[in-house]
Amino acid sequence: MPNSNLTVQRCGWCSNDPLYQAYHDEEWGRPQYDPIKLFEKICLESQQAGLSWITVLRKREHYRKRFFNFDPIKVAALTDEHLAELVTDAGLIRHIGKLSAIRDNAKAYLAMQAQGVDFAEWLWCFVDGKTIVNHLESYRDGQTKTAQSTAMSKALKKAGFRFVGETTCYAFMQSMGMVNDHEINCHARHA
Repeated sequence: MPNSNLTVQRCGWCSNDPLYQAYHDEEWGRPQYDPIKLFEKICLESQQAGLSWITVLRKREHYRKRFFNFDPIKVAALTDEHLAELVTDAGLIRHIGKLSAIRDNAKAYLAMQAQGVDFAEWLWCFVDGKTIVNHLESYRDGQTKTAQSTAMSKALKKAGFRFVGETTCYAFMQSMGMVNDHEINCHARHA
């Protein structure tokens, strides 16, 4: 992690919040191939709909605790009663549709796995297996959806995933390093 005593050039969307800065510097835009981490992230991105990412990021550790570190087998086994209890937990985003989507996404993930689909490879196929590198002066110049995120969204929905619209999928692609949208002057662009 960069020395916090120095002025570090980050993407314009990154605030002064140390949690957000660590996320930006160490995770966002770095290629991720671990299927469970990809599954976790698609579920967390689905929680963001209508909210800022920092809201979800601040609750991420609690999501990990309550959703068994996103173990798809354990998450898929959640009952409606479990979900009804989870919706009362202030450490989570208390939206029954979003919380039940995590369970449904786990079931979809397991169904794909049972069909022999490598989740990481399958997701990366939407960018032909390599990071798309954009050249943004400012994050405001970036896109919110692309043909690839639209295709990913449609395929995920067809597979049974929920809360995975094209904008959510693009944010997922950015965060998982399928797209490099770090601004050209950002220190993390070439990390």
